[in-house]
Amino acid sequence: MTARQTRPRPGVMALCTAVWLSLALTGCGSGDDAKPQTAPSAASTATPAASASPADPDAATKAAVLASYTSMWVEQMKAYRVASPGGTKLDDYATLDALSAFERDLATMKKNNTRVTGGVGHDAEVAELDMAAKIPTATVEDCIDLSKWKAERTTGEPIPLPTAQPLRYIATATVERWDNNRWMVTEYKPDGNQTC
Repeated sequence: MTARQTRPRPGVMALCTAVWLSLALTGCGSGDDAKPQTAPSAASTATPAASASPADPDAATKAAVLASYTSMWVEQMKAYRVASPGGTKLDDYATLDALSAFERDLATMKKNNTRVTGGVGHDAEVAELDMAAKIPTATVEDCIDLSKWKAERTTGEPIPLPTAQPLRYIATATVERWDNNRWMVTEYKPDGNQTC
């Protein structure tokens, strides 16, 4: 492990909901490069050129970035459901810097006896990819969808979203490739003012 890769303590990340949590929880396809075995028929050559665009050469890398980002969210939601980072693998997908605000949210949830029962929708894509950098870096843009987000007190009493909370907004994550081709979320920024 390099000095840059300090082992984060177990925890989770949810900066996209940090504003909401601090208010509400306190009581307020892979490509196939194989060539065809036979010559194409006249019907298949008549298709428009646009539909025969070349495959994205970075498709596999982008898929690996999105897989790590998605796995981070899966682990994050496990922690939200029990208001505890215990038993999650968040530190396999996100660094301490990316996790710190979420750990504060979990502490608030535990203090106020709250948990999440719903889910968060995502429409994430790799917006930028810099494989030539000293540490290869990707930028993920995600449309966060809170329409199925549900929170409640441990007594079962529902906690509604604040009325000013947009149900869909943009969040941006920085993801870096570390040792063993492991992609790690190093920064996460929600932007509640930018809806999607």
